[in-house]
Amino acid sequence: MTSTLRRSLLVVAAAGLLSTTVTGAAVAGPPTRSPLQQSLNTLVTEEHYPAALAWTSKNGRTTSLVAGSSRRDRQVPVPHDGQVRAGSNTKTFTAVVVLQLVAEGKVRLDASVERYLPGLVRGEGIEAEAITVRHLLQHTSGLPNYTEHIGLENFENIQHRFFQPHDLLAAALAHPATFEPGSDWEYSNTNYLLAGLLIERVTGRPVQEEIRERVIRKAGLRHTYWPGPGEQTIRGPHPHGYALARLDDDRVVDATVMDPSWGGAAGQLISTPGDLARFSRALLDGRLLPPALLAEMRKTVDAPVLPGWRYGLGVFSVPLSCGGVYWGHGGDIDGYETRGGATDDGRSVGLAVTALPGTFGGDPEESALAVMSAVDTAFCT
Repeated sequence: MTSTLRRSLLVVAAAGLLSTTVTGAAVAGPPTRSPLQQSLNTLVTEEHYPAALAWTSKNGRTTSLVAGSSRRDRQVPVPHDGQVRAGSNTKTFTAVVVLQLVAEGKVRLDASVERYLPGLVRGEGIEAEAITVRHLLQHTSGLPNYTEHIGLENFENIQHRFFQPHDLLAAALAHPATFEPGSDWEYSNTNYLLAGLLIERVTGRPVQEEIRERVIRKAGLRHTYWPGPGEQTIRGPHPHGYALARLDDDRVVDATVMDPSWGGAAGQLISTPGDLARFSRALLDGRLLPPALLAEMRKTVDAPVLPGWRYGLGVFSVPLSCGGVYWGHGGDIDGYETRGGATDDGRSVGLAVTALPGTFGGDPEESALAVMSAVDTAFCT
């Protein structure tokens, strides 16, 4: 979630990383004749992710695969479908709640942010009256990205720091708009910070409660939750996640225990690959939104992260090598990267690795593309 694939590539590539090997990264799982198992093994042995986890559902059959080790310093089995920090997958949950409020007549997609959050969004070149709810959900608002301005490049300094939403917003609004609303696309976590505040203003309840009641429970997700204030650990079985101590330092630290409050409605959830895949399936199957709002969610604009990628309202459309697309999001947050989604014909995939691309050396772009290749393999084989 630092924050899209493009963001993670740029940030990690800027670090000038040195090559590091992964200790005890033995491969675990079923026989290597499975193409997906081979892809997970490759993520560990060649791309140096400490662990990789995948969950798939096809033709009524589910599969859970793992590779690597839960700990970098010694061999510890990776829990099948273990919990990970979901990062920006949280955005899709937030978008679903906003669209449910639209369906209930409490929010209008093309009404201005000023209508729901009066006097809150102010800054150089920023006109709240011109920014709509749709612009927020589609990353076409032109609002500066708060994660660029809160010190995330020095993970050790912020690892245990608690952030208030309004402090995050202030960090963003101290910088000018990047373009006029609706004229371009650029990923900004500030959009979903505001979407979360909008949910709270309209419902009168905390955004985490609305996501839990309206999405997590409705989709039947048993291993997904929003960490409470000050909660820095991961509750269920999980592999450890690792991060660079600083982007100008090749030192790697254990990032498993951290305060995720800077993620908020843009990236605070904890989940599993299986739950993230089930969520995407429930969404595409129409269990969370009425048809008209699901159709609005799937109206996309070009999102130049990778060729062919497009962005709707809180969801990416990603082309597959075997034809068609899958709908999902993905998330990057210190210690974990997650990818996956679902297709209209019933396939669902969730995949996670326990570091951001390039954390343990090598080319970060190639490492990120290897994760996407593994997702493609999961869908197409």
